[in-house]
Amino acid sequence: MNIVRIATYNIHKGVQGVGPKRRLEIHNLGHAIEQLDADVVCLQEVRKVNRSEAQHFTRWPELPQADFLAPEGYEAVYRTNAFTKHGEHGNALLSRWPVVTHQHEDISDHRFEQRGLLHVEVMVHGQSVHVLVVHLGLVRGSRARQLAQLQRFIEREVPPTAPLLVAGDFNDWGALVKRVLNTVNLRAFEGPRNPTFPARLPLVQLDYVYARGLTPLTVQVPSGRIWWRMSDHLPLIAEFALPI
Repeated sequence: MNIVRIATYNIHKGVQGVGPKRRLEIHNLGHAIEQLDADVVCLQEVRKVNRSEAQHFTRWPELPQADFLAPEGYEAVYRTNAFTKHGEHGNALLSRWPVVTHQHEDISDHRFEQRGLLHVEVMVHGQSVHVLVVHLGLVRGSRARQLAQLQRFIEREVPPTAPLLVAGDFNDWGALVKRVLNTVNLRAFEGPRNPTFPARLPLVQLDYVYARGLTPLTVQVPSGRIWWRMSDHLPLIAEFALPI
């Protein structure tokens, strides 16, 4: 049985805390992502550049965060969701397996939140697997419209027989995401909830991996001080069996 191990992680732009007490966590995140030992790592809130933080922190990496975080031998794909006064940030995918193609779609619902989805096709154990990295909005109505746009994107861009993974920060702790994605045969591992937010005392699960054409096997969320210091989210790691 061929297994794909996928992780999703909102890294909070590599910085924790506010004001003068904020601290740079991007180096620790690099070690953490390597320890996840995932075939595919889906990241949200990844900075390409931020001129203010680069001036504030003496150890700010020269590389864009996606490239800096990619373990040796991994390929990094990044696309911008949001442009800000000091730079830009978005979604990224790090893959141990070869990347075939990638594209981005703007799913912003209003002018106060810039959101996007990243679509990457990778070859895993010789099979084409489509991966969508998403970061949905804070407003429930926005999420509903973004999920509808996600459905349309899948219908348009992903072959109906191709294995598909949809991972990310859905910003939803109710039944909306599950209900909508189940209608297009996307399923997550069925079991107890795995809270991922807030990292220090996780109460709700905002981060998920859904699959179509793959069999959910396991899901886990690492915990402990070393993890809650790095971001306001905990990572979620899921394993799926590829179709035979």
